[in-house]
Amino acid sequence: MHKHFEQLPLAITISDTDGNILDMNERSAQTFTKRGGKALIGKNLMDCHPEPARQKLIDLLQNPRINAYTIEKEGQRKLIYQAPWYDGDNVGGMVELSLVLPDDMPHYVRKG
Repeated sequence: MHKHFEQLPLAITISDTDGNILDMNERSAQTFTKRGGKALIGKNLMDCHPEPARQKLIDLLQNPRINAYTIEKEGQRKLIYQAPWYDGDNVGGMVELSLVLPDDMPHYVRKG
């Protein structure tokens, strides 16, 4: 993980096109401490997700596109943003960003 991303206050998990975890920043490792933290690097995403999330991941890896949603877990609202990453013109895998949304987060509509 590039040093600029290592300490960001959001989880970054990067996989290849087969779902193998290539890298995790510190927040990602903390998020998945119970499952092994940084020891998950080299493991497969499919082993970390139950159905139906596993099938969704398979579909995203086979048909690369953005998948974004919010969840609530342990009293915290989070934004999950999954997107393909590229090596030149070729899809290299998927990156997942996970960040906690503040309860009082404002929403603005901007024009032009």
